[in-house]
Parts: sequence; C-alpha cells; structure tokens
Amino acid sequence: MRVPENAYYGAQTQRAVENFPIGDLKMPLELIRALALIKRGAAEVNQRLGLLEKGLSEAVAAAAREVLEGKFDDQFVVGVFQTGSGTSTNMNLNEVIASRANEILTGKKGGKSPVHPNDHVNLGQSSNDAVPSAIHIAALVAIRTKLVPALRRLHQA
Repeated sequence: MRVPENAYYGAQTQRAVENFPIGDLKMPLELIRALALIKRGAAEVNQRLGLLEKGLSEAVAAAAREVLEGKFDDQFVVGVFQTGSGTSTNMNLNEVIASRANEILTGKKGGKSPVHPNDHVNLGQSSNDAVPSAIHIAALVAIRTKLVPALRRLHQA
C-alpha cells in the first residue's frame, strides 16, 4: 500500500481512502478531537493499570494532545462514508497518534515500533465504543461552544 511520504497515517487509512471514494466530505474535526481526548485518557488509564509502559503512555498522550491542538488536522483524510462503526476513522487516528508518538520517542515518524497503532494507541478500545463516545463528546462541546452562545445572541436580539 502506497502512503504519501508526508503522511502521519499509515496503510490502513490509505486503504480506507481507496476503498470508500465517495465524495469529499471528511469527518468533522470536532469528532476527531473528541476521539483524541478518549485516546489520551485511555493511554493514561492503561499506564496506571500497568497495561502500557510509562514512556509509551506519555508519548501517546503527548501526540493526542497535539491532535487536540489541531496540529495534524490535514492528516484526517477518511471520508464520512465508511464502515458502519467508524473503524476507518478510529484507525486513522490510531495511526496518526502512533506515528507522532514514534517521532517523539525516536525522532522518526511512522512505523509500528516502539508505539503500535493497535497494540498501544487502541489498547482496550473498540470502534463500537470509542466512536459513539466521541460523537457524544463532540455534540456536548458543540452545544456548549456554539449552540448555547447562538441561542443567547438570538434571545438578546
């Protein structure tokens, strides 16, 4: 599978892009950031539970924070039309976070070592749980930051 040289995502993401070429509509960045919040929290909890080595956990959490800050917005290339559970979006995020975490730890982006997208970033998670949770988080954030202020402005008008 050929992945662009500048990509932080990997072969699974590229495969999803090629398998679902339906329109240009991408997943909302609010959903990506909510999923990154879940990944960061999972890395911290997995480390406390002894399931993830401290150095790997810290690198995953740092990479997830950078996603939350919008530093990798251009790396989320999977369209909204994909598998039903959002597996492709979940994997896109796992690969970006793992790639960046590897870069933090080794100076070289990409690869699956020392941080693996499935074994470390996705540890103990399922797309069937993580994606719906991210949808709820993204909706809550949008209600608080967009809808409520808009309703206040409307009420004042």
